[in-house]
Formats: sequence, C-alpha cells, structure tokens
Amino acid sequence: MLRRWLSFFLCIALSVLSVLLGWLVPAHLRATDAHLLQKAGRNSPSLPELGKELLDEKRLGAAELVCSAAESLSLPGRQALESSITNVASQHPSWLIWGGGESELEVIFNRPKVPLSVSEPITDSMIRFENRATALGLFRASSRPLVHELLNTQSLTNTTVFPPSQSAAGQAFDAALCICAMLAEQNHFSPGLSNGIFTAASQATHGGSPQAIEEIYMDFLSLGQRLNWGQLVVFVGHVDDAETLRRLAFSMRRYQSRLPILYSAVALSSRPDEVGRYLMKFGQTGMDDLAAALRFHREGLNELLRRGERLYVPGPRSETLRSGLLKPFFDFALERSLETPEFAIGLKIFLYLFGGFLIAAALHVVRPPVQELEKPLQVGGLHVAREILFGLGFLTFVLLITEPFLSQETQRVDFPLRLRLPVVGAAVGKAVTGQQHMSMNKNLLMLGLFFVLQGLLYISCLVKLAEIRRQKVGPRMKLRLLENEEHLFDAGLYLGFVGTIISFIIVLLKAADLSLMAAYGSTSFGIIFVSVFKIFHLRPARRRLLLESETSSDTAMMVRTVHSTP
Repeated sequence: MLRRWLSFFLCIALSVLSVLLGWLVPAHLRATDAHLLQKAGRNSPSLPELGKELLDEKRLGAAELVCSAAESLSLPGRQALESSITNVASQHPSWLIWGGGESELEVIFNRPKVPLSVSEPITDSMIRFENRATALGLFRASSRPLVHELLNTQSLTNTTVFPPSQSAAGQAFDAALCICAMLAEQNHFSPGLSNGIFTAASQATHGGSPQAIEEIYMDFLSLGQRLNWGQLVVFVGHVDDAETLRRLAFSMRRYQSRLPILYSAVALSSRPDEVGRYLMKFGQTGMDDLAAALRFHREGLNELLRRGERLYVPGPRSETLRSGLLKPFFDFALERSLETPEFAIGLKIFLYLFGGFLIAAALHVVRPPVQELEKPLQVGGLHVAREILFGLGFLTFVLLITEPFLSQETQRVDFPLRLRLPVVGAAVGKAVTGQQHMSMNKNLLMLGLFFVLQGLLYISCLVKLAEIRRQKVGPRMKLRLLENEEHLFDAGLYLGFVGTIISFIIVLLKAADLSLMAAYGSTSFGIIFVSVFKIFHLRPARRRLLLESETSSDTAMMVRTVHSTP
C-alpha cells in the first residue's frame, strides 16, 4: 500500500514538473514571445543608434522622428541623440525646413515664409504655384524616362481621383506629380517601385485606366502632408512596390498620432512590406506590438515581422521561474524556439501531454483492487490507451488556458478618407470604401474544441469496445456488457447538446462574438461521431457476437442431444 502511494506522489510530482517545463518553453501557437526578440536583437543596431546614423547622413528630419519614438519608449541613449540633433539644428537652421541636407531643394525652391524652427511638409511646399512652376520646368529638361512619363500624365482628362491638371482645381494633381517626379529625378526610388510607377503612368497615358497612377499620386500626397522632404526620402527609399506604398500611406493616415513609431519601425527594420502587412493584419494591437518590438533593436523587430504573430510579454512570475533553478532548461528552450520553432512547439505539446499522462497514471496506481468477480473482465495494457486519451484532453485544456491570443480576432478597417489641401476651391478627396473584416477565430476555436472533445470521446468508445472484445467471457455476456455501455456510446450526443446549449447562452448574453454556427456545429459533431461509431464499429461487433452466441448455443444443443441418445 505504501509503495502505491509513493508511486502516486512521484507521478504527480513529475506531472507538475512536466507541465511547468512546458509552460516555460517560449514558443506559442499564435504569438511571439518577447524573450525571442530580446535574444534575436542582441548586438544589432538600436533605435537611438539608427538616429545617429541618420544624423551622420544629414537626415535631420528622419533623425527627429526616430528620436521622438525613442523618447516615447524611454530608450537608453535618447538623451545623447536629442543633444546631437539640437547641435546639428543650431548649425544648419535650413535643415529644419527641408528635413536634411538636400541643398538641391533649397536652391530650386523659394524659402517658405515661416520661422526657420518649423519643419514644412513637402506637400505644403509643392502646392505653392511658384514652386510647382519651378519644378515642372526642371522636369522638362530631365534625362530620366520615368520623369518624362510622369509629366505626360498632365494631359489626362479621364481622371477618377483628382480633378484633371488643366482644370481650375488641378493644383493637387500637379503637386502630387511634382513630389513623385522630384523623388524620381533625384533617384530616391527603389528599382521595384520605380518600375511599378513607370508601368502605371505608361498605362494611363496610352489609353488605359489612370486609377493606378492616381492612387500612387494620392499616396505621395498623403505622405507629403505628414513628412518633410528629408523624412519622405528616407521613408520611401525602403519601399519596393506600389502596394506597400499604399498600405504604409493608409497606416500613416490611420495611426497619425503614432507616426514616429510607424516611421521608426519602417526605418529600423528596412522591411516596409512586412510592416504594412503586420499593421493590416493586427490593426491597433499591431501598432502597440511594433512599439514594444522597437525596444529589442533591429533584429528583434525583424523577428517579430518574420513570424507575423502578436507579441506576448510574460508576467513577473514567469520571469522568476526562468531565472531560478530552471534557467538551464529555459536557455535551451529559448535557443530551440529561435532556431527551430517547430521543434519547440512539439516539445511544449509533448511536455503537456506527458504531464496529463502522468496524472492519469497516478490515478490508475491508487485505484481500488479489482474484486474476484470482475477479474475475468480485466484486459491488460488498455489502461495505457485511457491514460493517453486523458493526456490528450489535458493537453487541450492546458493549451486553452495558457496559450495567448488563441481566440484573437484580426481586424482590418478602412474608413472614408478626405484629404484637405491648401488649394483654391473645394477640398480634394479620395473616398475609400468602408470595410470591416472580422475573423472567425472564436467561432473556429469553439468548433475546433467541440471537434477535439468529440474525437476523444469517440476514441474512448473504441477503446471500451476493444476491451469488451478481449474480455475472457462468453459472447452472450459480452452482448450484455455492450448493452451496459449504451450511455457511454451515446455520450457524444449528450456532449453535443450541452455544447449547443452553452453556445446559445453565450450568444444570448453576448459574452463573446459567437455565431449560431458554433452552436449547431456542436450537435452536428455529436450526431456524426456517434453515428459513425454505431454504424461502422458497434453494429458489426454485435453482429459477430450474436453469431458466436448462436453458434455456441447450437453446438451445446448438439452435444446434449448426442449424450442423451441411447
């Protein structure tokens, strides 16, 4: 008896240790652990270091936005960067207006009538008549094919977003064209973006739809309303295609209050396409995660973008365990999670499954002794299958309560946009269709949970059926035992009804954004699994037992007849 209880407590202790080790593995199904970003970002440039690099390249405006982001995040080194920016600004006051040492613009355009300490968005500068006239005259003498193709779009009369250039309200079109052409003239486009703009402009000027080039113009106009020239040059220099430009312009409009964070994420990562996709996938929470990832330097941010999942920051209790006796295991798991995330996820699942298996094994060890009457019903080895089933159920439960963001909803919202430009006449606007795409994650999670539970119940019924087949009793007794298990075999229907009722209650109380699909799915799964079990497993087993019982009865009757014959 003492040995059994010692085995019980040993199994429980090992189970707790196994679950604890699984919890410490910094790999998640739908999240990226902050420890991975911290390890990946070591020895890579930080945000203040990026600001210093930009300042060395005479990109004062870009350095100011990076410094603003560093200030909002209270990053180390921000004071030194701010001091350097102040010194450079005092030495080169004109850089405050244009955002950097772009002497070409200072020579080409008239200095705006604003204080030298104020940065001027490039759209406000280009919208002035004298600056547009100067820029257009410069472009006509350009030797770049892209610039000439952009100039040809001035003759378009079938525009859908802008009023035509020749109309009374054509200032916005010309200003956007000048911004785009100035970037092309000074070779600030990547090859991919340059080719995309050339294709869109050529299509519009050769009888095609002008919508593509107009949307590109609108994106540059939108960015130019929020950035000065030096900031725009750095920002656009990382963009490789028009679709990325559209996403970033949209994100900058939507998260205008957090412009320094977005700008710094693009500049530090040099992966604007991934930043745009991340924000379109996660929305406001994505912006918060990007801000947090900026703390982990360039490679930490890139790791978050590469994985494409929400950022999970463990609590203080987790930190205590990771720095204690379990630190060697955590260091190993951290290395594996960073290099081979599939292996790390598999390790976590195995540890949870093994923990549940040990709990079931502990309960099996301390179960009461089998009575003499039931010894013929005992089948060796099948208890292992039950323990594995319990482990699978335990694994499902632990994952539901420990894995972050399993039921998160990804959301993409486009809202109507109207750009207000300092031009004569009505405001120029671009209407963006309002759409809201809500994911089905919670409904799919509920359906997945019901499916897993029904599957486990289905397998447990198969195990019970196999056990009865192997029991050392006659076929008639096996038939009676099958009848005794009818409630177990119908448990899938009961579970399906319970799941439906719970789902209806959640929908009525509006406790979660569930649809009736989850409620009906629960009953449907129950009907399907029970029907499959009874038709394809239970029915053939009963048929065989009936035949065996009748055969044995006929044989016994023949034996009695033979013995009774004189």
